[in-house]
Amino acid sequence: MRESTIEFGARGEEAASDYLRARGYDILARNWRTGRGEVDIVARDGETAVIVEVKTRAGTGFGHPFEAITREKAARLRMLAGLWCRETGWTGRSVRIDAIGVLWARGSSRPTIEHLIEVC
Repeated sequence: MRESTIEFGARGEEAASDYLRARGYDILARNWRTGRGEVDIVARDGETAVIVEVKTRAGTGFGHPFEAITREKAARLRMLAGLWCRETGWTGRSVRIDAIGVLWARGSSRPTIEHLIEVC
């Protein structure tokens, strides 16, 4: 049976979380939701909270994963970052927004991961 788009995306988010942990980040939240949207991963890099948008693709036929982060999506991530900070009491502390692109070819056991620091 073929993996659903939701399952494929969740596998990409898990790979992104593993990637971040391997680089010393602490994962604070996964799929943090509010009525205004969702943050894929919230991690901590030292004293900085990192809001991470994960885009998983099987190939680049429809563009690189980072191309899916439009100006509107970036604005929504900034708004969600503010909401997360207020809800968790992270106000007045360092926050940044990163993106992780996961290219995972169908049938491949390992993805290619790119990490773009401070996208907006």
